[in-house]
Amino acid sequence: MRFHLVAAVYVIVFSFFFDLSVTEFAVVALIIGAVISAELINTALERLCDRVTTEFDTNIKYIKDVCAAAVLVLAAAAIAVAFLIFFDIKKITAIALNIINNPLLLILFILSLIISVVFIWLGPIGIKQLITKDKKSA
Repeated sequence: MRFHLVAAVYVIVFSFFFDLSVTEFAVVALIIGAVISAELINTALERLCDRVTTEFDTNIKYIKDVCAAAVLVLAAAAIAVAFLIFFDIKKITAIALNIINNPLLLILFILSLIISVVFIWLGPIGIKQLITKDKKSA
C-alpha cells in the first residue's frame, strides 16, 4: 500500500509537467483510486482471513493469493495507462534535464526520494517509533 501511495504522489506531481487533457487527468485519477481501493480491499480481506484462522488453510491461502493477484493485475493496468498517457521521450527528457540542471529542484527531488524510501520501508508507525526513540535517547 505504501508503495502505491508514493507512486500515486509522484504521478500526480509529474502530471502537472505534462499538458494533460481533463479526460487524461480523470483517467489517471480513476486508475490511482482503483489501485488504492484494490489495496484496501486486499488488506481488509487478508485481515479477515487471519481473524478466521491462524492455522494453514488451503482455502484461506487461495483467497489471499487471488486478492493479491487482483491488485497485481490492476497495478499492471495502471502501468499500461501511465505508459499510454505519459510516454513522450522529448517531454520526459526535458523534465529530467530541468531537474538535473536546477540544483534546488535536484535537491528537492533527491530529498523526496529519500523520504519516499523511508516511508515505504518503515511506514508511518515505524517513522514515529524512530523519531520517539531518538528523542528518548537524547
